[in-house]
Amino acid sequence: MKIALLTDTHFGARGDNSALDKYFAKFYNEVFFPYIDKHEIKQIIHLGDIFDRRKYINFQTLESCKKYFFDEIGKRDLKLDIIVGNHDIFYKNTNDVNSPNLLLQSYKNIETISEPQIRRYGSCDILMLPWIVYNNYEKSMDLVRNGKASVCFGHLQLAGFVMHKGHSAEDGYDPNEFKKFDLCCSGHYHHKSNQGNIHYLGSTYEMTWSDYEDPRGYHIFDTETRTIDYKQNPFNIFHKVYYDDQNKIFEELVNQYFEYLENCYVKVIVKNKNNPYWFDKFIDRLEKVNPINIQVVDDHLNLDLESEDDIVNEAESTLTILNNYIETLEVKADKQQIRSTIKNLYDEALSL
Repeated sequence: MKIALLTDTHFGARGDNSALDKYFAKFYNEVFFPYIDKHEIKQIIHLGDIFDRRKYINFQTLESCKKYFFDEIGKRDLKLDIIVGNHDIFYKNTNDVNSPNLLLQSYKNIETISEPQIRRYGSCDILMLPWIVYNNYEKSMDLVRNGKASVCFGHLQLAGFVMHKGHSAEDGYDPNEFKKFDLCCSGHYHHKSNQGNIHYLGSTYEMTWSDYEDPRGYHIFDTETRTIDYKQNPFNIFHKVYYDDQNKIFEELVNQYFEYLENCYVKVIVKNKNNPYWFDKFIDRLEKVNPINIQVVDDHLNLDLESEDDIVNEAESTLTILNNYIETLEVKADKQQIRSTIKNLYDEALSL
């Protein structure tokens, strides 16, 4: 049996950004559902954070994602099981009140999994672990340690994994608790990574500039072989182009192919700008393809800045600056706890 795995779709991301919503729809219309149809897949499992906001939803966002995702699942008579993630729950100590259960009741082929349980798919017993909170912790850990499932799917916060490029999780559950499984797949961290049998699948598509050149996509799980096959999302919404008029001719600069940047966020990295008129014409040419937004970043020191962190900050990362400041504080409180709180606030801010 083949099962399509999605996670961290975050419908309504970035304050119900309509450009992102169209980008999401393009992925489902042109990539995901065509693959589902071609390979006759009948089961989808979502590993959490299907919606972005914990406490409410924009009605336009709900109508839109119903059209390009949930209704398409219904048309195909697919089965969708949704493991509840931390962005799906209203309270922080219980999963009982959650957005998938409340918003998707009309879909008879969609089921919300808000409590830890073992389910059988094909010939494979899978431990389904929604977001671990106070009132389900004991049952969750009992099933992790004593359950008979050989595979675990969940929305987990495990220590030591990369959350997004440049930032690893210092806090979380011990990954060693999950070593007994043949395969453990999780949502929550948007960066795709693995350590041994534990795989963070990564979010389905780009949502912020920190996702730039960080692969996104979905997976196909084979219940017979207990393996996952990664399918990369071919669409990107964040792009960088470089402007350098050193030893160039005018036509070479303004006649570049920019059509792929339509409906995208673009950063123009300026390495050499000797002719302001040429630069204005370069920007005019770029604007004609209708990008969502253009930002200009001057690499005025010619440092060959390549990464997003390099361009934004040539010195230290935001967290490094904050941690260094915490070290200078003369307080009786546990500084490690302060650092952890600040890091959680920082990560939450990045997701907004």
